[in-house]
Amino acid sequence: MHIHCIPAGPLATNAYLITDSGRGEALLVDAPHGVWEDIEPILQRENCRLVALLITHGHWDHTGDAARIQNLGVPLYAHEADRLFIEHPEVMGMFTIPGITLEPARLVHPVAQGDHLHLLGMRIEVRHVPGHCPGNVLFYFAALDAAFVGDALFNGGIGRYDLPGGSLEMLERSIRTQIYTLPANTAVYPGHGPETTVGDEMASNPYVPA
Repeated sequence: MHIHCIPAGPLATNAYLITDSGRGEALLVDAPHGVWEDIEPILQRENCRLVALLITHGHWDHTGDAARIQNLGVPLYAHEADRLFIEHPEVMGMFTIPGITLEPARLVHPVAQGDHLHLLGMRIEVRHVPGHCPGNVLFYFAALDAAFVGDALFNGGIGRYDLPGGSLEMLERSIRTQIYTLPANTAVYPGHGPETTVGDEMASNPYVPA
């Protein structure tokens, strides 16, 4: 099992490709613009088929290639609260970079707090972590000691809360109740920047102390 961190798109948004060569399967967490060109060679090299696309939240920099990948027959999973962003991305037009194309995808497989997905032979827990975006979720892979948190929490930082649907109070509550309650050794893979751990952020995050 390998976790490939692939920054892509104009904001260097992190996509995470998780591959299991033994099973011949892979899944992708988030799909920034242009990421397919980066992950396709990895899939070919590791002889893996992409079986799922997990979207942490519906902001344009995380969904730029979502429609393209979904059109290849890959099921897309995201929270219902971000359906508008995913299916009608033009609503984010004023927050994008000029010249960026926003192609709508389809939310066929909505996820919610407490759901469990079974992919790559693993159980994946869904936790709702709003505050940055109404439908921000994290995907917790207990077997990998890993949580993919979108833009809720960063290494030494937190996500913006001044965008539509954002709330600092809600974001703080999400971090404390949904992220800080994971095991301290859990690796936190954020939507931007380097990874961290739950324990490190609880001990030193200057915005949301434990």
